[in-house]
Amino acid sequence: MKNILITGASGQLAMEIKQELNNSITNNYIFTNKNELDVTNADKVSSFFSKNSIELVINCAAYTNVNGSEIDKETANLVNHLAVKNIAEACTEQGSACIHLSTDYVFAGEKNTPYTETDATSPLGAYGQTKLLGESALQHSDIDFLILRTSWLYSAFGNNFVKNILGISKERKELKVVFDQVSTPTYAKDLARFIIFIIENKLYRGRQDVYHFSNEGVCSWYDFAVEILKLAGSDCKVIPCRTEEFPTPASRPAYSVLDKAKIKTDFNFPIPYWRDSLVSLMTNYKL
Repeated sequence: MKNILITGASGQLAMEIKQELNNSITNNYIFTNKNELDVTNADKVSSFFSKNSIELVINCAAYTNVNGSEIDKETANLVNHLAVKNIAEACTEQGSACIHLSTDYVFAGEKNTPYTETDATSPLGAYGQTKLLGESALQHSDIDFLILRTSWLYSAFGNNFVKNILGISKERKELKVVFDQVSTPTYAKDLARFIIFIIENKLYRGRQDVYHFSNEGVCSWYDFAVEILKLAGSDCKVIPCRTEEFPTPASRPAYSVLDKAKIKTDFNFPIPYWRDSLVSLMTNYKL
């Protein structure tokens, strides 16, 4: 039985992983939040890996506030970049492997066809820049790793677009949502199931690679909001608007759809359509 570490335990992906595991008998899973393991402290990370003989770390710890990253670039860099470097060094010391979560925001969004893993990266803001530096920290190590880029993550847990839209709709008769930013919503439960599939089948060894994982299909934030409220039975009206109508500290890619051909070829793992996954969430949870 191997010791598997999942950082960022209070985040939506880690919580979905924990729920999906259902007391795995093949591995011992250790979930830590920032109070239990400060991944920004290299000594603490190294000590934790040594004490617990970590076989694999799933790094879900991240500073995901896109606008906040522009305001507090130091914290964004500390969590999204330097902490990953600490984890990579601890993995090197212990011979551990790493599955690291990254983002579609490493791309500028200037294409009009889905981004592949080999497309040039060019993040528009500090969030994407620091996440890309985190990727680089792993890629410059000698450990086994998988970098999983995903997009527009949501679930029944944590703070996300689905829960925000539902909350706002209860207070207003109409709301504006941008229609000129396009990607794919990703249900964290689907991503969690893929990660568990990788772990339980020991497919994380002998790899040093980047993969894209999101749900199937394409939509704008406007389309996503319309579908959320439709499924919720809300009479709140969604009005499409342009990004320029809502200026924010951080620029976001206009198009960041991820090509998943590589992950489907290498792992033969079924990826649900985004609307089907949203229906699954709305059917099974009272949000």
